[in-house]
Amino acid sequence: MDTLQAIRTRRSVRDFNREPVSTDMLYQVIAAAGFAPSAMNEQPWHFTIVNDTEILNGLSKRAKAWMVKNVSNMPRSNHFRDILNDPDFDIFYGAPVLVLISAPTEDHWAAEDCSVAAQNLMLMATSLGLGSCWIGFSQDWLNTPDGREFLGLSQQSLVVAPIVLGHPKAPPPPVARKAPAITWVGQKPAHPPVEKTRPQTSRPHPIVLNPLRRP
Repeated sequence: MDTLQAIRTRRSVRDFNREPVSTDMLYQVIAAAGFAPSAMNEQPWHFTIVNDTEILNGLSKRAKAWMVKNVSNMPRSNHFRDILNDPDFDIFYGAPVLVLISAPTEDHWAAEDCSVAAQNLMLMATSLGLGSCWIGFSQDWLNTPDGREFLGLSQQSLVVAPIVLGHPKAPPPPVARKAPAITWVGQKPAHPPVEKTRPQTSRPHPIVLNPLRRP
């Protein structure tokens, strides 16, 4: 799978089968994440891999309980309260693996650096046939003292990207994409170098590259 295909076919997957993710695949996605750019090439990220079902269930229960107490501070709080109060709702959607990407809190660009690494990880997962999903629901609790302690993380760690991985039960369907909002500061080209993005179908439209664009 080439880069563009991975970008176009990556989806947030929330329905996984029971097939385990191999250790080799985990090393591959982590290696890809480690090739992300970072401010001043600090590469501050740390990867915590959780692949124990009992621990994942414990994390889900604790994160849900914390969020129920604090959901009033979230947008669409009534909607989320109903979801979180459902005892059958698994915050990690039954995925067999959770990867936490964190960095020291004192790192000024921790969020940016870890987010770029997360995108690399998810694209590599897609190329390997894995599904992934950034679990924002768990993020706030993971950054509490209790959340860090539960996973053995330093209290000076900032968990930026909790990402689940697994084998999807079915290929995720295409999702319509909005046309990119572009503001030109300077001379606007007479013909856009990239074809306007349209809602994606089963056969993605071709991208027309600017022949004058420098490599």
